[in-house]
Amino acid sequence: MNILVTGANGQLGNEMQLVSKGSKDNYIFTDVCDGYEHLDITDLEAVRAAVREKDIKCIINCAAWTNVDAAETAGDIVETLNATAPENLAKAMKEVDGLLVHVSTDYVFGKEPYNTPCREDQKGTPTGVYGLTKLHGEQKIQATGCDHLIIRTAWLYSEFGKNFCKTMLNLTATKPQLKVVFDQCGTPTYAGDLAEVVFDIVENRKYEGKSGVYHYSNEGVCSWFDFTRMIAEYAGHADCDIQPCRSEEYPSPVKRPSYSVFDKTKIKETFGISVPYWTDSLKKCIKNLQG
Repeated sequence: MNILVTGANGQLGNEMQLVSKGSKDNYIFTDVCDGYEHLDITDLEAVRAAVREKDIKCIINCAAWTNVDAAETAGDIVETLNATAPENLAKAMKEVDGLLVHVSTDYVFGKEPYNTPCREDQKGTPTGVYGLTKLHGEQKIQATGCDHLIIRTAWLYSEFGKNFCKTMLNLTATKPQLKVVFDQCGTPTYAGDLAEVVFDIVENRKYEGKSGVYHYSNEGVCSWFDFTRMIAEYAGHADCDIQPCRSEEYPSPVKRPSYSVFDKTKIKETFGISVPYWTDSLKKCIKNLQG
């Protein structure tokens, strides 16, 4: 099967390149930057042409606008990338009876003060443009009627690109003191683990008859403060004094979810997967980053 991966230069796209080596399928990695086959997923006819010419039967969409704060003032491009583009991919897959695997986010939640893990059928209550446009993307995919797996994830980090883990590795190595918010709780998710799950589902054709929304993050719960403490500990950055603070001490254009822990029962039971605990995966990532 020919599989098209969009957003190949992002965190998940890079991890998909690693896990797909040796696959029985043929992966084609695309992006709009140098080094990859160029594909503008905001152009429906370009997507259709790529699907037709390369006989694509599955698209894994790793592309999105992910700058949460900048989304508030960026204008129409956020909706275009996060909602219209996924709809284009869904339409193209519908036309060839193919599968769309689409990555969404915990930011579709947040307005309501949840204190129990979020389920897939829970109503979306986004607090900002990023979360709202990602929710629109989910809805537009579902409306096409194509075979789809919408996988929501949270707090994604990896060895690639810009992410919280890499930022804190640098700051805890160079700053004598840091303040990090402790009143936002969720679960760090290693992009390598998510890529393994997507690869397993597609490679072993576990998706047949399983269209729907699924939640995936690593196991466990922590705050950004706890996450930072573990990053510093595993990296050996003992000289940085890390202190907890409240969100209002760091004003943001967007109110972030105060609790966005996922209930992962559905994805575990449907596809027969086990999920690593977040600190185990963090150790692995930091070891890779430190060489």
